[in-house]
Amino acid sequence: MRDVAPGLIQIDEPYAHEFVRGNIWWRQGHDRDLIVDTGLGVGSLKQALEAESHAQGRLWREPIVVLTHGHLDHAGGAAEFDDVRAHPGDTPAAVTSLHAPTFARQLGAPSDPSMPSDMFVTASPRTGWDPAVHDVGEITVTAVEDGDVIDLGDRQYEVLHLPGHTPGSLALVDRANRELISGDAVYDDYLLDGLHESNQDDYRVSMKLLAALEVDVVRPGHGASFDRYVLDRIARAYLAGGP
Repeated sequence: MRDVAPGLIQIDEPYAHEFVRGNIWWRQGHDRDLIVDTGLGVGSLKQALEAESHAQGRLWREPIVVLTHGHLDHAGGAAEFDDVRAHPGDTPAAVTSLHAPTFARQLGAPSDPSMPSDMFVTASPRTGWDPAVHDVGEITVTAVEDGDVIDLGDRQYEVLHLPGHTPGSLALVDRANRELISGDAVYDDYLLDGLHESNQDDYRVSMKLLAALEVDVVRPGHGASFDRYVLDRIARAYLAGGP
C-alpha cells in the first residue's frame, strides 16, 4: 500500500505476475470509503484494509466496492465485501484458473513471450490452495449504470460506461477534483481490445468520450497514474489506429 494523494491509497499484489497485477484504489471519504477493484482474491484484501485502518487510527467501516469490469485481476477479491457494484454488462466468474496458459486462453489474450509458462502467482496463501482452480466465491453485485453517482460525502464519483475492453467496462470520474479512475478502459500500455468479449467499435466510441473528459489525473487499472496529456496521447493514438 502506498499513499499517492491525500486520502487515496494505491494497492497491488506483490506476488502476482505483472500481467495480472491490477491496481486497487482506496479512496477514504468523509462518510464512506470507496474501493475500486479488488485484485485476484488470492489473499484477503478486506483483512489488509482493516489492518491498515487500525494502523491509521481510523474506525473500520464497510466500503463501497466498485468493479471496473469482471476480469479476475480486478474482481477476484470482491466476494468478501457486502456492497459491491458493477455494470450489468459484465459478470465476474466465481471459479477460474491462475494457470497462465489457461487464463490467457479463456480471455482470448494474444500470445506474449513474457507470460509465464506455469502460474501467475509466486506465493501460496495457504496449504492446499490450488491456483489452477481458483475459487473466488459467489459475488453479490448491485448494478450501476452510466451517470450513477457514488457519494462519499466529500467526493462524488460519476459512473462512466466505457465498453470496448469488455461490454461492462466502466470508469469513475470526480469532476470537481478532475480525477478519473479508469480501470482497463485506458492505461499507459498496450490496450487489450482483441479478447473474446472485446469490441473495437465500442472501444473507439469510449476513447472519444475519454478524449473529451476534463480531468487532470488518471488512476488506471494497471501501472502508474498519469496526466491529461498522456490520456490525450493514448486516445489519439487509438483513434488513429495505432497501439
